[in-house]
Amino acid sequence: MQTPTNLATDPAAHLAADLAAELRLPTNWLDYTILAIYFVVVLGIGFAARRSVRTSLDFFLSGRSLPAWVTGLAFVAANLGATEILGMAANSAQYGVYTVHWYWIGAIPAMVFLGLVMMPFYYGSKVRSVPEFLLLRFDKGAHLLSSVLFAFAAVLIAGVNLYALAIVVEALLGWPEWVSIVVAGAFVLAYITLGGLSSAIYNEVLQFFVILAALIPLTVLGLKKVGGWDGLTDSLTASHGSDFTTAWGGTGIGSDNPLGANWLTIVLGLGFVLSFGYWTTNFAEVQRALSAKNLSAAQRTPLIAAFPKIFIVFLVMIPGLVAAVLVPKIGTPGSDLQYNDAIPYLMEDLLPNGVLGIAVTGLLAAFMAGMAANISSFNTVFTNDIWGKYVKRDEEDAYYVRFGRLITAIGVLASIGTAFLASSFSNIMSYLQTLFSFFNVPMFVVFIVGMFWKRASMKSGFWGLLAGTTAAMVNYFVLYKQDIIGIPSDQGANFVSAIAGFVAGAVVMFAVSLFTAPKPEAELRGLVYGTSSPGMEEPAGSGDDAWYRSPALLGWGAIILAAACYIPFSF
Repeated sequence: MQTPTNLATDPAAHLAADLAAELRLPTNWLDYTILAIYFVVVLGIGFAARRSVRTSLDFFLSGRSLPAWVTGLAFVAANLGATEILGMAANSAQYGVYTVHWYWIGAIPAMVFLGLVMMPFYYGSKVRSVPEFLLLRFDKGAHLLSSVLFAFAAVLIAGVNLYALAIVVEALLGWPEWVSIVVAGAFVLAYITLGGLSSAIYNEVLQFFVILAALIPLTVLGLKKVGGWDGLTDSLTASHGSDFTTAWGGTGIGSDNPLGANWLTIVLGLGFVLSFGYWTTNFAEVQRALSAKNLSAAQRTPLIAAFPKIFIVFLVMIPGLVAAVLVPKIGTPGSDLQYNDAIPYLMEDLLPNGVLGIAVTGLLAAFMAGMAANISSFNTVFTNDIWGKYVKRDEEDAYYVRFGRLITAIGVLASIGTAFLASSFSNIMSYLQTLFSFFNVPMFVVFIVGMFWKRASMKSGFWGLLAGTTAAMVNYFVLYKQDIIGIPSDQGANFVSAIAGFVAGAVVMFAVSLFTAPKPEAELRGLVYGTSSPGMEEPAGSGDDAWYRSPALLGWGAIILAAACYIPFSF
């Protein structure tokens, strides 16, 4: 087994591909009835949302009409894919409480930054997508390149979700992989084609609660079986040492720990480069905020999402810890179970029929939420930023709605193809992290430099994005894969690739800006920090000026709460 040297999700190695055949769940008619009811409701939401689709803005951004609580729950559900659920439970079974870092440092600060700092620029500029913001800040070169890269990445990531769903369902229910891929793809295609983003978002709200309904019984019953939290920690301390139940134990610089990370790597590597690169520029997430009914609701979208995100870690971490107690040799050569089997094992061992059906439905809902988020963002970017800007300009609005539905179907078919491509990778989580280091981190550096440095020239966006993406790919495919530099694991290479992409993008943007013309200052209003535009000065809607809806209060409240959650796990 590989030994990770950084904070990428290496503990989820061989996710789902190695699920043991003996984990086949004893499902019966009651479980399948629950699953069938869920699929009927999903399609019903699609048909209901169709009635609200009259314009392209309705189809791609829900007419910018949704309340903050809906977009907030959709925001967190779009991220809460089953790859994360299974992978983070595996992470906990192998490394213990270190998992909290992916949430309290690796998500919350970036989500708050998005809400407080970046959403006024996104929403105030009235862009329909993240790449469109680059068109306003830089030029067509940066816009087209970012659009193509994002569309390509979205299809690849949707394919990962489909493939992961297929192999988990095959292991747990016995369905052939191709059946799972086609069925799930067909349902996602149906409800997004029918109702556009509104259908995806309202289904994500449903999926959020279905996922909780799956994880909460598993967590409670697991704790009960091992004697509660005290019994769990006592058993783990005896078998794995005291550091296993702390967040910071053994993370001093120069110290040796199974995670292969120190506090500096945790704070800067995960907490800045990877985290901010994902949360602030990933349109699959930002799109949910852009669909909010006003600027205040858009800002509050990631801030509302931050609060359930703080606590969801317990629903994925505790089952992993319980599995480490119940199966002491899990993940070792002497056991039939891999770390990735933690959640499926507990489902089989603890859940009665009926509840088991809810748990299976929760896993399927999580996979579909992840796929739908990427497909809905893909159809928006491809239609508006590629087709509508460079191929068919100035067509009537109804044309773009029809084309959006067509490209949704093409995107789902492409995702089915990339799902089989993903099957060639033995480590799905490593594959996902590779995609993030290639596409999200270079995009992030272009945004940050462009948003905080007025002198960044129009041409620097294109060259910075190209340099960052190229540097990340060269590091991974040439320096690492050809053994020119020694990195112990794929995930270690992903971390180095992310750093290489960030540094290369920033350096090239600075160099290009010195020799090319900056954008006229009058055109930077609302696009660079310290400036504003009429859209950013939008008055608060009715009730939005209430003190408890203040974005600053919500943002800093989430930061303080996440920091406070560390206290019990720090001593």
